[in-house]
Amino acid sequence: MNARPVTLVTFVLPSTLRHWIGDDTQVRVFAVAPEESETPTLGGALDTLRRTHPDLEGRLRDEYGVLRRHIGIFVCGENARRLGGLDCELPPGAEVYVLPALN
Repeated sequence: MNARPVTLVTFVLPSTLRHWIGDDTQVRVFAVAPEESETPTLGGALDTLRRTHPDLEGRLRDEYGVLRRHIGIFVCGENARRLGGLDCELPPGAEVYVLPALN
């Protein structure tokens, strides 16, 4: 049995969400790939975030596990919704920027 790929992910947060992580500007978590032959995903990173910072993760996904409409999430500068949403693959050392969505 081989190990599943893991990558360190940095979530960079706006000031409105920082109090959920002790007023830090960012939080780091490990994203684990669902299978040994796959790449870690945004959904996997959010699953880890739910375990380490459940109040923050609850502000990013709704009760069905879907990204909230009023939150913009950018993976390495690209809108995660355009990259597959929760299935967006994360490169090693990915930076995920969380921003309030603009109407």
